[in-house]
Amino acid sequence: MTRIALLGAGGKMGVRLAANLRGSRFEVDHVEVSAAGRERLRQAEGAECVGETEALAAADVVLMAVPDRLIGRIAHGFIDKLRPGTAIIMLDAAAPHAGRLPARADVTYFVTHPCHPPLFNEETEAAAKRDFFGGVHARQHIVCALMQGPEAHYALCEEIARTIYKPVMRAHRCTVEQLAILEPALSETVGATFSLALRAAVDEAVRRGVPRPAAEDFLLGHLTIELAIAFGIFPEGRFSDGALKAIAEARPVIFRDGWLERVFAPEAVRRSVEAICDA
Repeated sequence: MTRIALLGAGGKMGVRLAANLRGSRFEVDHVEVSAAGRERLRQAEGAECVGETEALAAADVVLMAVPDRLIGRIAHGFIDKLRPGTAIIMLDAAAPHAGRLPARADVTYFVTHPCHPPLFNEETEAAAKRDFFGGVHARQHIVCALMQGPEAHYALCEEIARTIYKPVMRAHRCTVEQLAILEPALSETVGATFSLALRAAVDEAVRRGVPRPAAEDFLLGHLTIELAIAFGIFPEGRFSDGALKAIAEARPVIFRDGWLERVFAPEAVRRSVEAICDA
């Protein structure tokens, strides 16, 4: 049986992972430094924690459910306690891509991250439709990267990733560099920023007299068909001539020339992950 040391088991993400690992084929040692976190885990999962030294000494896999800014420091603190061949799984590419991991050639570094439930899905149950984060009721895709280590470890670590993020549909294999493009560049620098811009546009429509429920219903409804057209999910759909004219006129007003190149340039992605680690 594969033994996992779950670090940060009493945190918000750690409790989620502990819940999905319960009843799996993996044996889990829960590690949590804070008394509040240990109590949270006990209340949520009925699980007791063990000492970090004990858990690391027995671990086949170390699963780091800790904040991005702490991954490098924590990994440097325990790296010498691991047996050769141990796999370390991280939940974000920031620290690995920023070069914050300790150098040790005989351990595996693996990174995985959820895509979260897709906007266009086939969920029918109410609980799944309200599971916006995923990992409880709603199905989602995930991304995975083997940063270093034997190829045989990829299958094991992907199995663990599918377990902690279940229910999972597709698992996409990427490089760590590609994961850093996906997050923060694509999902946060672009996606989150655009999302808040859309909210600001609704607020402005409301300021100009449109009832908020009408503004929200109108935009969110239009986004469904607009995104379906843009991403080819609704292939028979087309933007109207009026919409195309509005897009052409709005693009230079809203976007600066070269914004894509600036956001996705390797040095920009690197600065972004370093800022995350130094937050």
